[in-house]
Amino acid sequence: MNGFPPRLPERVALIVVLIALASNAVFAQNNAPAYPNKPIRLLVPFATGGGADVVMRPFVQRLTERLGQSIVYENRGGAGGVLAGETVARAAPDGYTLLAGAVSVMTVTGNLVKIPFDPAKDFAPITKVADVSSLLGARPGLAPRTLKEMVEYAKAAPGKLIWGISGIGSAGHLGMERFRMEQGIDVTRVIYKGAGPGTLALLSNEIDIMSANPGVFMPHIKAGRLRPVAVSSAQRIAILPDIPTYAEMGFPGYIHGSWYGLVAPANTPPAIINRLYDESIKVLKEPDILAAFARDGGVPVGNTPQGFAREIREEIAASAKIIRAANIKL
Repeated sequence: MNGFPPRLPERVALIVVLIALASNAVFAQNNAPAYPNKPIRLLVPFATGGGADVVMRPFVQRLTERLGQSIVYENRGGAGGVLAGETVARAAPDGYTLLAGAVSVMTVTGNLVKIPFDPAKDFAPITKVADVSSLLGARPGLAPRTLKEMVEYAKAAPGKLIWGISGIGSAGHLGMERFRMEQGIDVTRVIYKGAGPGTLALLSNEIDIMSANPGVFMPHIKAGRLRPVAVSSAQRIAILPDIPTYAEMGFPGYIHGSWYGLVAPANTPPAIINRLYDESIKVLKEPDILAAFARDGGVPVGNTPQGFAREIREEIAASAKIIRAANIKL
């Protein structure tokens, strides 16, 4: 009769059905394919041979070993990281498409132009892999030798000093604009799709100076094809102990650099984010990875997904101030 509890046999049958449903759910969960069970695609928003490769390739190689599954490393430069960023932001949130998050795509480009994704909302941060200081390199034949002489040269001949930029909104670009404004100098900017193409231009004497990760320049420094000028870190770096900091050359407070990390599409399951985070932290503690980073002027970070997300939001606000002050446009 309607409104009355089911009779005993009906209640027993209902209990049996509920138990069966719960058991099926537990069985499905316990028998779900372990992550990862197929290759992972990692998009790098820069051309081959840039600073991201120097840091991320050895890290990814070791992460592949720890996950027991291959990570397909794909360089996709251009548009300030928008091409790679949009691909990952629109990918299925299943952990099989990741982005090598970097300064430009995560904190700068969105302040320059309307982009088809929101770096603060459309990604699930995993961890920052490393901070890397910038090295100012010059073509060997450039007459000014020190940073102070370059500033004097730029003031005496506005626009004559040719400063290469490894992408609009890159760490080197924002650092250069800040330095240019603070010193009151005028330079000619030449923009490239990444530090790799920019370095080739520097080696070909098409530009005078450029900032990049130390690891990008090191083979050419050792071969005598490129001259290191100054590092933008607080202290000298182990790989170039004889090269002074900006502060030592008379420009105190001038510290900037790049960073690289891992992000996934928003709504990626926490279990996958945590697995990638846990394995990344283990990689960042391995002696050979620490040594590889040190050789390239990098310092491992390994912050939590929550800490990385907070840092991204803070840097978005900070870059907006420099962009407005320097009137940077795409």
